[in-house]
Amino acid sequence: MESSDRAFWLRSPGEGEIVPADLPSPGAGEVLVRTLYSGVSRGTEALVFRGGVPVSQYEAMRAPFQEGDFPGPVKYGYLNVGVVEEGPPGLRGRTVFCLYPHQTRYVVPAAAVTPVPASVPATRAVLAGTVETAVNAVWDAAPLLGDRIAVVGAGMVGCCVAKVLAGFPAVRLQLVDTDPARASVAAALGVDFATPEQAAGECDLVVHASATEAGLNRSLELLVQEGVVLELSWYGDRRVSLPLGEAFHSRRLVVRSSQVGAVASARRGRRDYADRLALALELLADPAYDALITSECRFEELPEVLPRLAGGELPTLCHRVVYGS
Repeated sequence: MESSDRAFWLRSPGEGEIVPADLPSPGAGEVLVRTLYSGVSRGTEALVFRGGVPVSQYEAMRAPFQEGDFPGPVKYGYLNVGVVEEGPPGLRGRTVFCLYPHQTRYVVPAAAVTPVPASVPATRAVLAGTVETAVNAVWDAAPLLGDRIAVVGAGMVGCCVAKVLAGFPAVRLQLVDTDPARASVAAALGVDFATPEQAAGECDLVVHASATEAGLNRSLELLVQEGVVLELSWYGDRRVSLPLGEAFHSRRLVVRSSQVGAVASARRGRRDYADRLALALELLADPAYDALITSECRFEELPEVLPRLAGGELPTLCHRVVYGS
């Protein structure tokens, strides 16, 4: 299939470019998707952009439709919403979400796309992968009725986790961040906000998503006796230190990791990846999630914009990339 389609590639750490993309003709059981929007998952994609994936994690960190290898050249990304142009009749013309990188059109197995519910606009559906991460984290955390919970780190993942947890009855929930400006985002999500100094202690559960050593240390400080920190941050090639002396053992505290690459053990065997993603898309019917999309650019601008995102010059939660006219 001759194509004028294009894809964004990381040429080398810190340098991205848009290059031609050759598409195969879709075969039986495949779909051709025209991208409407993609999203930049700022934490992970910034780390990939700067070449921060440790060699030991090259295979574990591969995106489902990644091409190339770390540290580059590599085509990386996993938040893509488009329209099926060719494929099985039940999917043709449908708006779908796919864990595909930034590319104008692409061909994938039909099973790799998930129809977006009519109640969810395509502009919001780019959050599906991040809300899926939040669903998995909440399955791992297993909060109980009346729990006292803090989410430390009001980035894209932390905000999605806080929004999902806000649906639990009778919990005391705070979204904690060093940036007071995130209070307005918390309010839009229906969640109380606090700076680290103001955060309420005696928490049964703290979900940590700030990707900072200070945030993880503060998370431990906020726990009640035998409380749990669920660690969602991924630090790449950075090392962090924790106060595992002091009262860590006498208070019987727990630090447990959660990662979206596997369905949480509490639901494994009863739910699969498709179930988890479909649930995330159902949750996105709530327009409150629009507060998490705080910047956008056109696809052609991505090589200039991504260095600013990775360097912190353009502070944002979810950055949306717009395709077509």
